[in-house]
Amino acid sequence: MSSSLGLFAQDPAANKPKYVIIAGNEIVAKEKVDELLKQGYIKGMAKGVTAETRADLAKKFGEQVGEKEFIIIISLFTDAEKEANERKRASSPAKKDSVKLESEYFLKVNDPAPNFSVKMIDGKTIKLPDLKGQVVLINFWATWCAPCIMEFYDFPGKIIKPFKDSKFVLLPISISEGKEIVATKMAKLKKDGVNFNVGIDPDSAIWNRYAKGSIPKSFLIDKNGIVRYMSTGNNEGGLDKLAEIIKQLLTE
Repeated sequence: MSSSLGLFAQDPAANKPKYVIIAGNEIVAKEKVDELLKQGYIKGMAKGVTAETRADLAKKFGEQVGEKEFIIIISLFTDAEKEANERKRASSPAKKDSVKLESEYFLKVNDPAPNFSVKMIDGKTIKLPDLKGQVVLINFWATWCAPCIMEFYDFPGKIIKPFKDSKFVLLPISISEGKEIVATKMAKLKKDGVNFNVGIDPDSAIWNRYAKGSIPKSFLIDKNGIVRYMSTGNNEGGLDKLAEIIKQLLTE
C-alpha cells in the first residue's frame, strides 16, 4: 500500500503565506528585527493575534497584514527602559547551573508507537496497526498554529511528491479541534495546493499518548511500528531531515 491512503494530491503548494512583523507601530523586515535585537530594544514577541486585533491592523496597514496566525507583534523598550534593563542585567550574577528542561515527549526513539484509530476528514478511519509494513509520518498540528500551516505548504514538494510511489503514509492529526474547523481550514488551504487528508483528535486522546507542549510535532514510525525519529517545530532544514530519514527507513 502506498501513500495514497493518506493523501489527495501531490502537486507542490503555491502561495505560501509570509509572516508580517510589526514593531514600533510599523511593518518591518526580519533584518530590522535582527538589528533591534542586537541593540537590545526588543521587549517581547507575540506570534498570532486575535481576529479583532487583525481587523484593527488591517484598517491601519491594509490587507498586507495577511492572516491573523501569521502576524508577529514585537514590543520594544523605550530608551529609558532599555538602559534600565541593561543595568539590571549587568548587575545580576551569571547563572552557573543550567535548568533541566522536562521532556515534551512521552516516548523515546526505538519505543513501539502507541496504537490508535483516527477519523479522517473524508470520513475514513485509519488504524495505525493496519499501516505495518509502511513508513508513517505522524504530524500533530492545529489550525491556529502558524508554524504548522507553514510546514503544510512545504509538505507537497518535500514530503508527498518525493515518496508518492513508496510505502509511505503521511498522517497529519489535528489536536483539540472538531471536524468542521479542520475541514474548513483544509478547504481553504486546498486553493493554494495544500491538498491532503488529515485526521482529527478532538479530545487529544492520541496526542496525550505521544507528547505534550508545543506543535508541530512529528514522529517517524518504521515498517515495524517502531518510533525512529521525533521532532518539534518547523525549523529551517527540518523537513529535509525528515525526508532524509524517510528515504533511509524505506530501504530497511
